[in-house]
Amino acid sequence: MLELSPSCSAIQLKVRLLGISPMIWRRLLVPSDISLRELHGVLQVAMGWEGIHLFMFDKGAVHYGSLELGVLPANPTLQSLRLRENERFHYFYDLNVNWHHEIRVERIVAPDDGKSLPSCIGGANNCPPEDCGGVEGYLIRRDEAQGYDAFMDMGTITEFLQGILNDCDKLKLPDKNRLEELELVMDRMNAREPYLSGKFSRRSINQAFRDDNHKRLIHQQIM
Repeated sequence: MLELSPSCSAIQLKVRLLGISPMIWRRLLVPSDISLRELHGVLQVAMGWEGIHLFMFDKGAVHYGSLELGVLPANPTLQSLRLRENERFHYFYDLNVNWHHEIRVERIVAPDDGKSLPSCIGGANNCPPEDCGGVEGYLIRRDEAQGYDAFMDMGTITEFLQGILNDCDKLKLPDKNRLEELELVMDRMNAREPYLSGKFSRRSINQAFRDDNHKRLIHQQIM
């Protein structure tokens, strides 16, 4: 196995959020001298979190992260941890619900002057919303978003649109009660949207990296 050395400048990581299927994962290229604190910001952007909770890394039973947790400062670089290809370590976010990410070192690569780092080069599926109750709460809400009530709301929308088409020639507007019902249906549908399967956007993640959003999220931590 290849061990990280000072001559290597980038590490390819595969990050996956545990406990949810289909798998939510990202493939990232990061500089080898990135600190764990900076990697926290990168993971926040890549996964889709908002950086409002505490975090912790677990490497060989040694814990680094937010000082409020009583762990070691997240100052070490990936290079200083002497990581090897296929080695795994762990990242926890929002320890009240414990979003658990496994990080695997896929490759240690030579310098590439044409590549902007950090960079997202692959992945699948959108991250759960913040403060949705952890894996259990997310799965419950995801099931509800695809359940009977969602089906009935779609029926209401279809019925409403059909009524508009039927009354089009008469220029008859829906009554107030009908419009209020439609507004409630739309609110429920919008609330379900984050829990429906969606394709993540690698382009938007990399744009966020270019905008240095990962650096801003390093300092945005509250309980």
